[in-house]
Amino acid sequence: MRSLSIAATGMQAQQLNVEVISNNIANMNTTGFKRQRAEFQDLLYQNLERPGASTSSAGTTAPMGIQVGVGVKAGSVGRVTQQGAIERTDNTTDLAISGRGYFQVQMPDGTTAFTRAGNFAADAEGRLVTSDGYPIEPAITIPNEAISISISRDGVVEATVQGQAASQQLGQIELAAFVNPAGLEAIGDNLFLETAASGSPNTATPGSAGYGTLMQGFLETSNVNPVEEISALIVAQRAYEMNAKVITASDEMLQTATQVR
Repeated sequence: MRSLSIAATGMQAQQLNVEVISNNIANMNTTGFKRQRAEFQDLLYQNLERPGASTSSAGTTAPMGIQVGVGVKAGSVGRVTQQGAIERTDNTTDLAISGRGYFQVQMPDGTTAFTRAGNFAADAEGRLVTSDGYPIEPAITIPNEAISISISRDGVVEATVQGQAASQQLGQIELAAFVNPAGLEAIGDNLFLETAASGSPNTATPGSAGYGTLMQGFLETSNVNPVEEISALIVAQRAYEMNAKVITASDEMLQTATQVR
């Protein structure tokens, strides 16, 4: 009886769906988090009668045929790169990207990772780093004698140094953009790596054509909508229950068939 295995694939698919939704809900307050969405595909079909097959010697054909599906499978888990809300923090080293682009981060092995989380801080050497201590690229170093720093919308970093009337320029922040940002590989800690699906990064200064601008003293929050996620969770739960009922019904039908004498 195909319905047993078909319903089993449905339960597995909805289990994955619930796992994706639960991860979204768990990261509702994660800075710069982008929610994910599970997408599914139907499996191969068994052709009991192929559409268009000949039905008589007079040349008539079957208009629809008989095709029986064998279930569902996970097609992909895509990432929705929609802009999250901008929240004010008044922390001078917090940065939010309004628009397209990613901050560049130098990893310990020398590779470059990318992030939308702009909750930066200065380390013991004055470098602007992530919460895990990874420096941003291009490197920005804040001098010890700096009284305050300012970061413009186009990424120019300046510091006011005690005893100097003019501000001192410390560097220029650049953003990276991808043709397919949904193809980036998430490695945790709010970081992504480029893949063959995402394409190579193109870098430019904030505010350039096709790139977002920076907002100092703000952070981009998660783009998870709690109401939508709870609604999706209820739908996934109901779908899981219905597939379980199909298995129960199929089992009862098999019992009836085996009891026939």
